[in-house]
Amino acid sequence: MTTILLAVSLLYALFTFTLWLSWLRMPTFNATGGLEDGPRITVIIPVRNEADNIRALLDDLARQTYTNFDVIVADDSSTDQTLAIVQEYAHTARFPLHALALADERTASPKKRAISQSIAMARGQLIVTTDGDCRVGPDWLLTIAAFYQKTGLKLISGPVTFTTNRTLFDSLQTVEFASLIGSGATTMTLGRPTMCNGANLCYEKQVFMEVGGFAGVDQLASGDDEFLMHKIAARYPTGVGFLKSADALVRTMPHHSWSAFYNQRKRWASKWRMYQSWSPTVLAVFIFLSNAAPVVALAGWIAGFFTGNTTLFVVGLKVLPEFLFLRQVLVFLQKKSSVITIPLTQLIYPFYVVFFGLVAQGKGYRWKGRELS
Repeated sequence: MTTILLAVSLLYALFTFTLWLSWLRMPTFNATGGLEDGPRITVIIPVRNEADNIRALLDDLARQTYTNFDVIVADDSSTDQTLAIVQEYAHTARFPLHALALADERTASPKKRAISQSIAMARGQLIVTTDGDCRVGPDWLLTIAAFYQKTGLKLISGPVTFTTNRTLFDSLQTVEFASLIGSGATTMTLGRPTMCNGANLCYEKQVFMEVGGFAGVDQLASGDDEFLMHKIAARYPTGVGFLKSADALVRTMPHHSWSAFYNQRKRWASKWRMYQSWSPTVLAVFIFLSNAAPVVALAGWIAGFFTGNTTLFVVGLKVLPEFLFLRQVLVFLQKKSSVITIPLTQLIYPFYVVFFGLVAQGKGYRWKGRELS
């Protein structure tokens, strides 16, 4: 048992060091000047009950330095004033804005439906998706367009972080989310894409059609981003990449209640069973075992099965490489103030991963006022 525990811990330390080095070696991209004949972009924003947030995002889009774009806000039967706000905004918007009112019907994946119907009417060569509670900087679309022109990538994943760090709960979410963004970015760089985030995602409309959109993965509410990325990567192995640029950063709201956090993380964790490629599944199992290792080591030490040195070694193999990696990602995401909470996150995270890894085996969660499976 000790040998297995140490082997898993050593592999995880090597894996995390590889991610850290890959992140350090990944060049930062900066768009220089304006773009001539840049690609047409359609920004798609699937929303439900975002009346408190959508106007701020539309204001951000009105300030974009890149002007060759239009916006579709796909409203999924909001019970608040979201749709009315968008329709009113469209009358005076500085950019083409269309409010798409979706039918109020039962569907396994409301967000995938919203994106698919929006793409069907999109005029852009590039599709860029974000969420209704997000905020973007003035050079967001310019940076994406310039990066696309330089690289020719079929799918571009952008950085995402949280808007505020007012509470300890906010900071813990920020650190955890940074680990996901950083891991997704570096595995793309290593040619083994694992994850991305639909709050800042760009892909060619034609490629979306080529791979059949969300067909085959539309029975699960989550995964509008990752499943599509895997389908595109399968057809274009070198066509997926990460945009490491502060100008492309998207900020979203952290959760303010444990209930909302629980339902989102359960929704995310439920995706691993649907992966069609073996590598994300293997990675998900590996991450679960790696986070279970210090929990097992601690429990074994308390029960007298492991020595204190063994337990410290297992914990150290996880904590030290993680700290180096997370610190670099947080600094890039302009969240240096959250670095101090990395140790606390590392203390909680193994139990968190084990918990959600087990919880995800069950079905059902509540999201945006709906019961989904």
